Amino acid sequence: MKNLGIGTGRRKTSVARVYIKDGNGGITINGKELVQYFQQGEHAIMVRQPLMATANENKFDILINVYGGGIHGQAGACRHGLARALCQIDQANYASLRANGYLTRDSRMVERKKYGQRGARRRFQFSKR
Repeated sequence: MKNLGIGTGRRKTSVARVYIKDGNGGITINGKELVQYFQQGEHAIMVRQPLMATANENKFDILINVYGGGIHGQAGACRHGLARALCQIDQANYASLRANGYLTRDSRMVERKKYGQRGARRRFQFSKR
């Protein structure tokens, strides 16, 4: 079956590739069902948000490959990729997805550790004597 839309989503260090095909609303992530992969309800809801915003909940089958980062970052990457793929299918979806903030890449990442310091910002303890 042909892919209708393809989207790449990113959040922190997670990357999600989203493929949308005609179907009846099944979401598969890394070979598992949505509720099996994201066992916390809030993450499963987070992934479905672009579908709810565009009223496409039971129109497409969605296949997602996601890697890197933690569970929350992966859920955010899936949401971002799904929103991009829905825009590719129909440009009419763009306005509602943009208004809800699903097309914006959340650019917050862990700051790198600097040399001569204990962490990204934490300094070694200063000794006067």
